[in-house]
Amino acid sequence: MVVHFVIAMVFFSFICDVVGYFTCNAHLFEVGFWNMFVAAIAIFVAIIFGQFEAGLAQIYPAVQPTLNFHTLMGWSLGAIIAIITAWRFVIRNRNPRKVPPAYLGAATFLVCLVLLQIYLGSKLFWVYGLHVEPVVEAMKQRISP
Repeated sequence: MVVHFVIAMVFFSFICDVVGYFTCNAHLFEVGFWNMFVAAIAIFVAIIFGQFEAGLAQIYPAVQPTLNFHTLMGWSLGAIIAIITAWRFVIRNRNPRKVPPAYLGAATFLVCLVLLQIYLGSKLFWVYGLHVEPVVEAMKQRISP
């Protein structure tokens, strides 16, 4: 649940900043900042729950590379979101009515990384069946997925 919250906050922050940039609406910049701020806190909660959930999963050899990359991306996104949020805080303190194009470029890159993370998480669930009941039951009975 927390993971989906972070995804929504990052996307909504990005949308608010882009629309605010083109409409010169300072209120949207404020909404964008606070969404990114909350996402920067919530992602670490999501990472902790993700690590816990990965520890409970019935992992088989085919899933390991994707799970490792998903884990690496999760921790990387935690750092990247924290850095971008700190940058956004500085921007907000200097001029709350503007966001530079360089920030929007970095935010676009962040959205692309979040989309990659969504793909990896979806692949773990839909392709490899992590935490899917029939796969868990098959693993318990030693039936290879």
